[in-house]
Amino acid sequence: MSLPDHLEEITASLLEKGVAEAPEAVIILGSGLGSFSNYIENSTHIPYSSIPHFPATSVQGHSGELITGEIEGHPIIAFSGRFHHYEGFTFEQTALPVYVADILEAEKLIISNAAGAINTAFNVGDLMVIEDVMRQNFRITPRGKSRFRYSHYQWVDTVRELAAKLGIATRQGTYIYVKGPNYETKAEIQAFRTIGADAVGMSTVPELMEAARLGIKTAAISLISNMAAGVTDGKLNHDEVTEAADLRKDDFSNLVQKLIKEL
Repeated sequence: MSLPDHLEEITASLLEKGVAEAPEAVIILGSGLGSFSNYIENSTHIPYSSIPHFPATSVQGHSGELITGEIEGHPIIAFSGRFHHYEGFTFEQTALPVYVADILEAEKLIISNAAGAINTAFNVGDLMVIEDVMRQNFRITPRGKSRFRYSHYQWVDTVRELAAKLGIATRQGTYIYVKGPNYETKAEIQAFRTIGADAVGMSTVPELMEAARLGIKTAAISLISNMAAGVTDGKLNHDEVTEAADLRKDDFSNLVQKLIKEL
């Protein structure tokens, strides 16, 4: 399957900077979840600005750097900061970490995000393993690519079993993608709930769809950082993301380390 033409130049630059070939895992860290980088041993931090063809991330809670190192001897790469379509990036650019994972032949991809709860049974601070996604008929795969099937649901039970071994309770559910950057209206959230969405966010689905197209073993976890519009009377703001992430940062980091070693 074809990849963007500039991937070879990006790869050459990363290898020159000490990034390992064939890492055990590539991790994409969502809003407020960058503290996972503190657990990476023998780490090297590479600013996105020093990597050719890498965009700059401008969202609060995204440090904008690639971190290479190890988790208990397992070589990994972490992207601390992602690229959102609402920042003006193409969907191909938003999936750049996925293409890097593919060209470096990573064994697995672990994607995280902060999301708003649509399911009224969820609570702020829950960790939801993404079982399925909704795209709202947006075309988020580059033109000219062959058809493929979303396939990441097959790892959901394993992810939840590994979390349970750590004593970490998880949810599972369907994540619906919105382009942003504004939060959704109450009417939209009500409609999303009616069609079966459990959580909503402005990222991840373009990455998941490209990972499915490329056949990369992938798990995705949403930190429920807030209740979506209309679920409660509270006003939505980005500070909630940081607060929720701080409460669950240890559980999240422990789970990701478990997935790196055993998924």
